[in-house]
Amino acid sequence: MKNLMKNYKIAFIVGSLRSDSFNQKLAIAISKLAPPEFSFEQVQIGDLPLYNQDDDASPVESVKRLRATIKAADGVLFVTPEYNRSIPGVLKNAIDHASMPYGKNAWAGKPAGVVGISVGTMGTCMAQQHLRNVLAYLDAPTLGQPEVFMQFKPDLFDVNGSIEAGSLEFLQQWMERYMTWVEKHAAK
Repeated sequence: MKNLMKNYKIAFIVGSLRSDSFNQKLAIAISKLAPPEFSFEQVQIGDLPLYNQDDDASPVESVKRLRATIKAADGVLFVTPEYNRSIPGVLKNAIDHASMPYGKNAWAGKPAGVVGISVGTMGTCMAQQHLRNVLAYLDAPTLGQPEVFMQFKPDLFDVNGSIEAGSLEFLQQWMERYMTWVEKHAAK
């Protein structure tokens, strides 16, 4: 009998360009928690020019790549640090590029998950709230619960980049909720 299980492509965006980014590590570790029918592809955003509406008619290749990757995805995972109590400029720039020109919003209808990690005790709660506001406007249905506001600890990731046991169960539960969210909304 043929396996009729659908495969889901998840585009993930890390809002940090730092080479040793905690959020990059979290994105890789959390993607390992999904079953094989969920594949994760990182969307590169460091090479995008600053958004300028004058460029909408003839976008550069990096912008075309961003839009195409988002449009081809069944869902989007945002993994963001918090800069000055909001989202990083590089992340907002990517969001603006993929939402324009008007009427060609690549985010519309894409089920989104939002997580983040920071050295602060509040994790990335303010950045995530701002990001959720933006995603609501862009018509990207965003998983509300559970929220993932992680505080970085030196032993959070093991030598293989996997999540340590104390946080693993919580993140596995989050991943299960996110997979259900994607399946629900991707079916529409």
